[in-house]
Amino acid sequence: MTQTESSYRRLKDETCDDQLTKSYPAVWNVISVPFRNVARFTVSLPLGGFVFCVIWAVWTDLDAATYTHCGVRNYLPSLSAAMGGFSLSQTVWRICIALHTAPRFLITRMYYGYLKSVIYSKFLLLARLACFFNVLENFGLVGLTYVSSKDNYSIHEKCFLIFMLSSEIYMLLLCGLLYGSRHIPPTNLEIMSLQVKWGLVTLNLFSFALAGYAFIRHNAYCEEGMYTVFAFLEYIVVLTNMGFHMTAFWDFYDRMLTISPSNLKLA
Repeated sequence: MTQTESSYRRLKDETCDDQLTKSYPAVWNVISVPFRNVARFTVSLPLGGFVFCVIWAVWTDLDAATYTHCGVRNYLPSLSAAMGGFSLSQTVWRICIALHTAPRFLITRMYYGYLKSVIYSKFLLLARLACFFNVLENFGLVGLTYVSSKDNYSIHEKCFLIFMLSSEIYMLLLCGLLYGSRHIPPTNLEIMSLQVKWGLVTLNLFSFALAGYAFIRHNAYCEEGMYTVFAFLEYIVVLTNMGFHMTAFWDFYDRMLTISPSNLKLA
């Protein structure tokens, strides 16, 4: 090969490389994740922490975990006892909640965009309100997680009330908006998702009301096992809340979340 041919070939290769670079920019700093996996990961953290904390409390010291001022026998620890009564379980629960917080805010943002695209514009204020209560729910959860009832009962109680009221309002608003405010017909997955949402929010409200009754009755009559009923109903409230948020798995089933240094996009 002559020097002239060699120089020509090198110039041609360099030109082709430049064209390829312009046509296909570097993608090593771009991450694409199925959004259903984000939903699965986000819910699995508090769910795993919840299961661990309850099992750890029962296995480590059931008597201490179920003790109340009444002194009667109980068989299940309350959430506050399971997640805040033991050092290891408290640490595990706090880590799980910390790790799931950022994805929760991301999902709220995605739901707002989703609602904007499927509901009538006259209902956008309600969509913003629903997302506001979802953010407030998340802050309430973080607050009651990191400020235990032993550390500061007053703040813990306020965070619990914020969490519960915000979560109930958010779930009802979201169900209402997706049921009666759409201008785009739902897919089969979205229909199933809304049916599951209604079932979970109904069970959540019913269990929360019964848990309040069981708690009041336990304090008033100190009946054996009544605090166990309260604890079990607490579990149902928490699990139905997690299940409700898990329905994002169906709402965004075929969507891809693309993350890059300059953009965050759901496609």
